[in-house]
Order: sequence, then C-alpha cells, then structure tokens
Amino acid sequence: MARVQLVVPNQDRDRYLNQARREGLTLSAWLRAAAEDRIGRRQRGKPFASVDELNEFFAECDARAGPGPEPDWEEHLAIINESRRSSDLPLP
Repeated sequence: MARVQLVVPNQDRDRYLNQARREGLTLSAWLRAAAEDRIGRRQRGKPFASVDELNEFFAECDARAGPGPEPDWEEHLAIINESRRSSDLPLP
C-alpha cells in the first residue's frame, strides 16, 4: 500500500479529524472515503444537453439490452439471491 503525505492547515486538519471521529473512522479512512466520494460524483457524467441527446442515450440503451423481453421480477430476485449465496452475503 502506498503512503501519501498531505499538507493542510492545522484548522482543516482539526475539522477533518473531528468529522472522521464523528463518523467512527480514522482520519486516513475518512480521507480515502472523501476522495472516493468525489471521484464518484465526477464520474456520474454531465446532464444531457438536449432532447436529441437524451433520445440517443435511450436508443443506445435499447440496443445494448438485446432482443426479447426483460426477465420478470421473480427471475431478477432468483439471480440476486443466487449471487448472494455464492458470495456468502446474508440474505434479506
């Protein structure tokens, strides 16, 4: 694992540390979570600029979905539950 040195004003460090403690995290874990959150927000993409762009997006989604109807909800649940059983996650 890499080590990263971060230089911040003392006041910011204190704020970050206090928030990390409130969330039950170490400062290091809190900073990693904050960085991941920021990356996640940036990767969500930009809003559609026009109705045509939105229609192109849905046309691409339809093309990727392939032929035939979508499985019904019971089939989805069976697939989800099988995945949970194979990964040792607790079932709801």
